[in-house]
Amino acid sequence: MTDPGLFTLGIEEEFQIVDPETGELRSRVQEILEDGKVILAERVKSEMHQSVVEMGTDICRDIHDAREQVIDLRTKLAMLARKNGLAIAAAGTHPFSHWKDQKITDQPHYHEIIANMQQVARANLIFGLHVHVGVEDREIALHIMNAARYFLPHIFALSTNSPFWLGRNTGFKSYRSKVFDRFPRTGIPDYFSSIAEYDNFIKLLIKTKCIDSAKKIWWDIRAHPVFKTLEFRICDLPMRVDETICLAALIQAIVAKLHKLIKQNLGFRLYRRALIAENKWRAARYGIQGKLIDFGKQEEVDFRLLAKELCEFVDDVVDELGSREEVSYINKILETGTGADRQLKVWEETKDFKKLMDYIIEETHQGLSVLK
Repeated sequence: MTDPGLFTLGIEEEFQIVDPETGELRSRVQEILEDGKVILAERVKSEMHQSVVEMGTDICRDIHDAREQVIDLRTKLAMLARKNGLAIAAAGTHPFSHWKDQKITDQPHYHEIIANMQQVARANLIFGLHVHVGVEDREIALHIMNAARYFLPHIFALSTNSPFWLGRNTGFKSYRSKVFDRFPRTGIPDYFSSIAEYDNFIKLLIKTKCIDSAKKIWWDIRAHPVFKTLEFRICDLPMRVDETICLAALIQAIVAKLHKLIKQNLGFRLYRRALIAENKWRAARYGIQGKLIDFGKQEEVDFRLLAKELCEFVDDVVDELGSREEVSYINKILETGTGADRQLKVWEETKDFKKLMDYIIEETHQGLSVLK
């Protein structure tokens, strides 16, 4: 029996701060933070660009607790933004605002990153969803991480929500991933045979002054350097709460299923980073509309079939986790499209970026009491 207490959840969402009248980004996070100190405390914080605000839940017992917290935090954040004549918007990139027009948060940490990485850092104006799943044993967490790498492109495809960049249709369903690829220590991680090998790798990077801490490892999945969690970092920020919760539930179920296999002394076939990266490219380019490679069969397979197979793979743990309904929302995403598909539909119908931003803002607030 899967212990749902083992696979606690933490969800972080990075939102755009925009002018509701023009849809443009606004570097005004400090106003939101100042007003939000009492009601949001440590659950809201700034990022490198002042037009980004990050919201993070407390530790969630299960997916239902996670939904309540995400709705509560999105609602409070939206109300704080509205109080200051602003709005929050959920998408992996802003469709047209330029990174060069955004102010940098005045903190030594961010100044250091820019000093080291220059324009790569300044241009990194992107918005993601990070999901933490609790795994107490670091050795087991590492082995789950090795196996879970295979599913990263599948999860990613369902999250794609950034087809525009600097006022252009990029042709990608997730251009956010292409922007972040410029950073070092990103993307699909290598396989590590043990937690000792992983720790030695981190120590080598610190010793040779590549990094000053493991926090500067920005892979698509990582054993978190502080918390006893596996952190999935590959997703674009989805527009809707339901999409965020679906992705969190799917990620939790994958971790629980792989944990179950390990405990039964069963393995999941491990694939090379270079092969998984081929599927990540396809997911970034085509989202759920394309094909990924089934490396076992050595052939391309329509994503919709792979999504069905993934749901079947985790089917024996979702009831134990209490997340069948949330994981089943994948069918809704396949039916109505990801955020990227829906953005592109609005754009094709209107050719108007302001109307596109109105749509993104509306979707971001879906299900929040702030609209009532």
